[in-house]
Amino acid sequence: MYPDLEGKTVLITGAGTGIGQAMARRFGQEKANVVINYFSDKENPDDTIAEIQKSGGQAVKIQGDVSKEEDMKAMIDQAVNTYGSLDVMINNAGIENEVPSTEMTLDNWNKVMSTNLTGMFLGCRDALKYMTEHGIEGSIINMSSVHQQIPWPHFVHYAASKGGAKLLTETLALEYAPKKIRVNSIAPGAIDTPINAEKFDDPALKKGVIELIPIGYIGKPEEVAACAVWLASKEASYVTGLTLYVDGGMTKYPGFQAGKG
Repeated sequence: MYPDLEGKTVLITGAGTGIGQAMARRFGQEKANVVINYFSDKENPDDTIAEIQKSGGQAVKIQGDVSKEEDMKAMIDQAVNTYGSLDVMINNAGIENEVPSTEMTLDNWNKVMSTNLTGMFLGCRDALKYMTEHGIEGSIINMSSVHQQIPWPHFVHYAASKGGAKLLTETLALEYAPKKIRVNSIAPGAIDTPINAEKFDDPALKKGVIELIPIGYIGKPEEVAACAVWLASKEASYVTGLTLYVDGGMTKYPGFQAGKG
């Protein structure tokens, strides 16, 4: 669908499961070279790599912690050493956990912020450094959340990290537009991923979530991946500094849908 992505090198952090995995598969369908970063030994990207190769793309995996400078450097090096370039950087790795704000430890706060925001900064910084040094008019995509806009009690660390992601994206987009490097973000809403599996397995909780979605269903990771390939392609060549909400209308005040208020 996007022939200009064929042969381009795409590094995706946190691509062992969920949205990251779906993006890796979709870029593989576009015949890209995909570098799959994963964190846990419990994640096994081998099946994803096999699917990408079957689709006509290429893929390698690299384990690493996005919050560590040496690990991020290793990811960039893996992309360049294997495929000769880095054209698209997707900062997708992220974590969350529910804690009332007055009970949140500093360690808990730092853990979420270091992965979600510091890791995103490191990925952007190192990708931008490579792209500018090699004259690549590349694309950077940061994975944010509807909670860069919607407050989320008991998840203050997560919401703060995504609020930071918004201005990190917009600032870098402005700074590197003269270099023709585009920096955008995607803000998913409720998506059917492993991190949400327990919640969506409970019929009452799932029903409550769907009531917050005007379009009436929980999104699929593939629907987010479809937006990522568009943002990375030349079809979006005039788009930078954008947050693309993929949320079924969740950020559009669903309580007013039936004329209430």
